Amino acid sequence: MSTEIYGLVLVGGESRRMGSDKALLSYDGKATQLERTAALLQSVCPRVFISQREEQPFPTPEGTEAIFDHVEEARGPLRGILSAMHAHPDAHWLVLACDLPNLTSAALEKLIGEFQAAPTSELTAYRSTHDGLPEPLCALYPSGSDAGLLELSKELGKSCPRKLLIIKEAALVDQDDPRCLDNINTAEEFKELTQ
Repeated sequence: MSTEIYGLVLVGGESRRMGSDKALLSYDGKATQLERTAALLQSVCPRVFISQREEQPFPTPEGTEAIFDHVEEARGPLRGILSAMHAHPDAHWLVLACDLPNLTSAALEKLIGEFQAAPTSELTAYRSTHDGLPEPLCALYPSGSDAGLLELSKELGKSCPRKLLIIKEAALVDQDDPRCLDNINTAEEFKELTQ
């Protein structure tokens, strides 16, 4: 039986530039970005989890579960990713940031297809249309890769997932829509997109 792919929505950031929590923004006046991202993952994954800090308890969308950050050796998004991998070590993880309003289920299906077509499970991410580097917060982290990522993070003294994916030579997938992974970080960007 093949290893299942679980979904993880990262909502542990502090949203300093936005001024309010990006996960709770709504671009259509209905679903929050957290709900929308969770629903996208539910369309392609059998289980979906919400990665968050202990002091930041979100109401988890229907059908999802919370995973609280507990890997103290890592910081930022890497802490959430490794905490999920430790909680369910037998799963591969499709990891998404919560601030990707243009993301589609078709983009996720393509990423999963590329990951599954590889002869061995390897780190797989979309290639940024801006700089050609890995997009670590729309990526697949294979089961068992957490130990190597944590060790490398300690060696570098950095918890930047992008840097780790570059060094680990993650397989990169080209985006069909160059705006698909544009993230929204400021109130001005949010206003522009919603208008």
